[in-house]
Amino acid sequence: MQRLVHPIEQESFRRLRSRLDTSHFAPLTRAVVERVIHSAADLEYATDLVCDERTLETAHAALHAGAPVVVDVEMVAAGITRRETVCRLKEAVAGPGLTRSAHAVRLAYEQVGPGALWVIGCAPTALEELLLLNAEPALVIGLPVGFVGAAESKAALRDSGLPAVSNVSEKGGSAVAAAALNALLYTPVTTPTPLTKENA
Repeated sequence: MQRLVHPIEQESFRRLRSRLDTSHFAPLTRAVVERVIHSAADLEYATDLVCDERTLETAHAALHAGAPVVVDVEMVAAGITRRETVCRLKEAVAGPGLTRSAHAVRLAYEQVGPGALWVIGCAPTALEELLLLNAEPALVIGLPVGFVGAAESKAALRDSGLPAVSNVSEKGGSAVAAAALNALLYTPVTTPTPLTKENA
């Protein structure tokens, strides 16, 4: 079913594009960049985000094929309205050297296994734990926010070689992480045009 776009959202994207030329981005990268900027009203994300079109294409296919979506906190889940998500923070407990967020990642991985899309917008320790698990994700949207550990955890994500969306600065948060996932959700799957004598 096609998503209905509210006129206010349409006008917001029109104004965004009037202030920032995004036409040079590849399609899915452009969708992610624009939706993240829209969620934060922050044009700096155009140069702060780090993502790769081929990685997004693979993740987009996995997402629309039904791969699980795991979030670190309920605030991220609240922003993803068109898909069920897994969040195990309520059952998680802190322990020696282990935050609740990190424990929640362990619990979620036990539930979903490899091949999930992980959306982390709050806790750097959740992202750090995910990097230790060898989780074989379809995608990690790693956009935790904060002055302690956020930029470092995102740098570690990029260094890991995992398929990822991240940003360089300390900025981030639940809204922008959910927006990055929504960009992939809202982009429809296109069916290749079959070859005919006319278009061969």
